[in-house]
Order: sequence, then C-alpha cells, then structure tokens
Amino acid sequence: MEQSDSDIVVQMMGINIKFPGVKALDNVNFTLRKNEIHSIMGENGAGKSTLIKVLTGVYKKDSGTILLNGKEFNPVSPLEARECGVNSVYQEINLCDNLSVAENIYAGRQQTRFGRINWKAVNDGAKEAIKKLNLDIDVTRLLGNYPVAIKQMVAIARAVDMNSKVLILDEPTSSLDAPEVEQLFAIMRNLKFSGLSIVFISHFLDQVYEIGDKVTVLRNGRFICEKVLKDFPRYELVSSMVGKDFSSLEKRSKNSTNKSENEILVEAKNLGKKLAVEPFGLTIRKGETVGFAGLLGSGRTEAANLFFGIDEADSGELIFKKIKRNFKVPRDAITALIAFCPEDRKKNGLIYDLSVRENIILAMQAKEGIFKFLSVAKQEEIAAKYIKMLGISTPGPDVPVGTLSGGNQQKVILARWLFTNPELLILDEPTRGIDVLAKAEIMNLAMKLCDEGMSLIFISSELEEVIRCSDRIVIMRDRKKIAEMAGADLNEEKILKTIAADTSAA
Repeated sequence: MEQSDSDIVVQMMGINIKFPGVKALDNVNFTLRKNEIHSIMGENGAGKSTLIKVLTGVYKKDSGTILLNGKEFNPVSPLEARECGVNSVYQEINLCDNLSVAENIYAGRQQTRFGRINWKAVNDGAKEAIKKLNLDIDVTRLLGNYPVAIKQMVAIARAVDMNSKVLILDEPTSSLDAPEVEQLFAIMRNLKFSGLSIVFISHFLDQVYEIGDKVTVLRNGRFICEKVLKDFPRYELVSSMVGKDFSSLEKRSKNSTNKSENEILVEAKNLGKKLAVEPFGLTIRKGETVGFAGLLGSGRTEAANLFFGIDEADSGELIFKKIKRNFKVPRDAITALIAFCPEDRKKNGLIYDLSVRENIILAMQAKEGIFKFLSVAKQEEIAAKYIKMLGISTPGPDVPVGTLSGGNQQKVILARWLFTNPELLILDEPTRGIDVLAKAEIMNLAMKLCDEGMSLIFISSELEEVIRCSDRIVIMRDRKKIAEMAGADLNEEKILKTIAADTSAA
C-alpha cells in the first residue's frame, strides 16, 4: 500500500542531544505512521532509550525538529507528552500494587461528584478500559494480586484510556512467558487496527519479525536505516545493528591447541531459569575459553549468572569439578573458586569511593569473612603485586579507584578476582568503554591465563574479540542457546548468519 505524508503521526528529524563526554544522538531521524507497529533496534548504547525520552519529554533535545500530526511538538515533561497523546509503558511497570486495578487506571484523573471521588464511575470506566483489551479481571482487586502479565496489560489499558495517539512499549515482553507474549501481541494488533500507532522496543529478533511492520536501526547514537520488516532479511538487520557488512567480513584463522582432551571442569545439564534463560547444556574444560555471542538481551549474561550464583537455577544441574553444585549466592561460587567480572563495572564492579587497594582485596575479604581481616600491610603488599602484574596506571594504591581511567578500572576488577586464584573466570564485556590499548592488554591477559590452565567464559558484543579469545563459542538468541561453534566455524559471517537465522518454521 502506498503511503503519503498524511499518514505520518510522528516525525523526528535531525535530532541531536549531547551529554557530558558523549553525543547520545547524532542527527537521528524517526518516522511513525498511522496503524503501524514500528520497532527501534540497536545494541547497547545505540540511542534507543534516549530517542524515546526526547519524544516523551524526559530529555530536551539540543537541536532538530519533532512533529506530531504535522505540528511542532516539544514536550517539556512526560505529563505534557501524555496530554498530547504520547504514552509509554516501560519494562519496569510504574504502577502501585497497593491500589486497585481501577485506581491505577484512573490515578490522578478520577471523576468526582460533589467534591468526592465517584467510585462507581471509576470502576465502570476501568471495566470498559480492560474490556477493550479482551481481559476479564476484577478491577476492584488490588493490582498486587495479579501476575506481571496482567500488570503489563493494566498499564497499557491506562495508556489507551488516556486517548493515546502513540503508544511506546519499551521491552514489554522481557518478563512474560510465551502464552503471555501471544496475548500481548493479540492486544497490540487490535490496538493497531483501531487506529493506534505503536513503537515497539525489543531485543528479541523473532518477536520483532512476528509483530512489527517496520524497523528503524540505530548504532552508536546514529540513524542507520528504516526498513519494512518483511523485505528486510534477518542477517542484514543483524549486520546493520553490529556494524558488519557480510560482503566485507574478514575471514579469520584460529591457531589454538586442541583442548578437547582436557579434563572437564564445568558441566551444565539442562541448566536454566524461567524468564531469564531457557535450559541449556554446556561443558567447559580446564584451560579452555568458551565465548558467548549474541545480541544484547540474548541471554548471554543471564546464562553466566547461573554459574556464579547471581541467579539460582530452577531447572537442570551444574557440576563443577565433578561435584553437583547449587550456588544460591555468589559467595558459594567464590568459595568454589569461580570469579566474575561484571558487565557494568560502575554498578556491579567497583566501589568508586574506596581506594584501588580496598577494591582489589574485596573479593578475598568476602570469601574469608569479616573475622579473618587482612592487615593493611598485607593489603598493600597484595595491591603492589597486582598493580605491577597488570600494569595498572595509578599514582598509588590508596587513590580512589574512581579517579582512574576506564581501562585501569577494568584491570583493578581483574586484579580483585585473580587474587582469589580462581579456576573459572567469567569475563562479561571486559573491554567495554576502554581504549584500544587497554582492550588489547586485557584480551592478551585473558589468553595468557587460559594458556596457564585457567578456564574462562568470555562474553562480548564485539564478535572479533570473542573469536580472537575463544576456543569454542556458544551462540545465544532470545534467551536460548541456539548453536555451538568451534574450529573453522569461528568466523564472523557464520556467527551473524546463525544469530539471524529464521527458526520459526522449524
């Protein structure tokens, strides 16, 4: 069907926004049309959330133009955006469990009569709002009595009842199981056919192709392309997200010792956790690096969390050093000589107000317990050893770790875990946000540790890094392990095509 400019509901042109030290959006375009479900896709840091926050009035753009139904639109707050018909429903549902369904739907806009809330009108209105989504629930019950999927529907019902022209759904399926996803998609299709335009943000490739009409791809804060999904091959979408063109992919050779005869250190048998990662099997041998590849949200980190007790598996079993393990908390894994360098060093890795020395000894101190305190003299000896070993550039061991560069902060985290002398080291995005030299140093260190007999799990969004460091690679997509590769198969083209493969007909 031919489209015209009169079909356009939202048009964002040349949007720029800069935060301290980073250009979050660089001349980005986005167009949303009537009766359309339009996905926005991109890896971490692509600019998806920033673009949506500009549209909903959370952030003020530095330059560019936004049109809503042909008129200039510059909301200064989410409230103003909602009043103009632009509503958003986020992954973290912003509703109150201690209020009823009806109270949540009409919070802040209850009908009154003689100065009092007209509860009959509120409840009747909520029933109609819920009915439009083909739901049958008691709107007078507390929202907290219902599961996450129903809460998601209530949030959508609230947005639709506010006369929305545009509905933004940001990762709405991340906490839903398969039947709940289908229920949500049925509602989305009905809303589209009733005249609503929907922005659907998701990391799940299969879901995007199932429900979407168009996709806009962002990468590193820049607009890459807008495509009709049915005409956009999956492998082209994936390559546009990660910045690799199949026609120019370099074939890489791997010269590594065959470790298939090494003793098995870790074995996962149907290991999984509901709504995090589907049951998978995996063996890791001594002195072997197993890489995890996949798009953001594919389940890479969620799988690694099960090896370290960050999440407790609810299916399958984990065997470590021939002993069945059940890691309920990370300390259990640390005691078993497993270490984990997390993806977000600011949030989960370092304590920025503590010194380099104090950050290095944290894991060992946690392992030993508060009654086996390491003396300051011993701490200084340990810090000096690892500062020298890893080449950490710091004025001294007692400066706050937050004053170091990103690459040196990453080395401090590595030092912390190497001090525990682990047999399995999990590296989750160890080179993110650091300079080229620091990246090379950390990758070389990872390979050196492996050569010395340590086993590694290496997770990275950079396929070249995963291929360079890994003996085998596990491919993840949509919370599932979909393939495992080794030898000649370790090349970027084959990995990307595997991630993009359409398995819906299988």
